[in-house]
Amino acid sequence: MTVRPAWMPAGASLRRLGLVLRSDRSPFRGQEAGTRTKTALWRRAFSLTELLVVIAVIALLAGLLLPALAGAKARARQAACLSNLRQIGLGFALYLGDEGNRFPDRRDLKVALGFRPWTDWPPSDPRGGWVPGVLSNQLAGAWVWLCPELAASSLRAVPQCVQLARPNDPASPVGYWLWRFDRVDDPVPLDDFWNKSPEAALLDLRAAANPMVGIPNSPSDVELAVDPYFPNTTPTVAAALKGRAVHRGGRNRLMLDQRAEFARDSRLR
Repeated sequence: MTVRPAWMPAGASLRRLGLVLRSDRSPFRGQEAGTRTKTALWRRAFSLTELLVVIAVIALLAGLLLPALAGAKARARQAACLSNLRQIGLGFALYLGDEGNRFPDRRDLKVALGFRPWTDWPPSDPRGGWVPGVLSNQLAGAWVWLCPELAASSLRAVPQCVQLARPNDPASPVGYWLWRFDRVDDPVPLDDFWNKSPEAALLDLRAAANPMVGIPNSPSDVELAVDPYFPNTTPTVAAALKGRAVHRGGRNRLMLDQRAEFARDSRLR
């Protein structure tokens, strides 16, 4: 049924006026519809030049964003490492409270795990494989003993950097150094902490005047645990390891006063 518009004179027809009404929802048909469809498809297609420009823009954006994402990931791992060190500091504080304010003396365990002083670097064996067993009542999580950045680094394969807390158990890696528990001499050297109180350990460090440590004024000057690092100014460091560290440009460390921080070091790249 054709509806006559109100403006059309009575008795007139649309065909006589040369008009055809179409619904907005009705599809175009015939030659006109085919022409419009082809034109729309042509306008939607990319030319080769346009496609290459889009690919180049995507590659440029990826080149700009990927280093930023890698840097953000490294900073997140560095923060997780600092959290690990804070937990280790808390574990030592709890141990001191349980054991009459004295550090452990597990030189026997250190020897059993394979005491191995290096002739290049480090000059002794500060690896901490002995610690998880000693602090098992204070720290139950195995994840705190390995920095996530070290776990993803080629340094993990360097023997000086990682020691297993349980021999032949790859799920027990320890990746932190403890310089003040790096030798097994008897009597205990002045600059080692075996079976000493923190106060006595600090006094002994001052008396030792170790050139690597200096003369500390307070517990905040003494490193208790630290990431592995290989200074480029030390002649004995292997050429392939010179200047390398777990974190770029420095190292995370736990101080004797339980403070954990990132220390920049010009000897590290």
